[in-house]
Amino acid sequence: MNAATVTEAMRQAMMTAFWLALPLLALGFLAGLVMSLVQIVTSIQDPGFAAVPRLAAFFAGLLLCLPWMLMKLTAYTTALFADLGRYAH
Repeated sequence: MNAATVTEAMRQAMMTAFWLALPLLALGFLAGLVMSLVQIVTSIQDPGFAAVPRLAAFFAGLLLCLPWMLMKLTAYTTALFADLGRYAH
């Protein structure tokens, strides 16, 4: 296996991980931003006040995105195993 093949395999793995994590990270960021704004407006500085809605948004996003994430991961794994002969050299 040459360096170009290894680089391409690693690039595909990193891009798949990026696309799988992006929706959940974006939801966590947006929920944190909204909760920070609510804390600023209401002057509530309780850490639990921000953590619970962020976790709820994360889990709701996970439930909504899980079928898409599994489809993406299955497609990546199938493509990886289909090209296994290319990596064996």
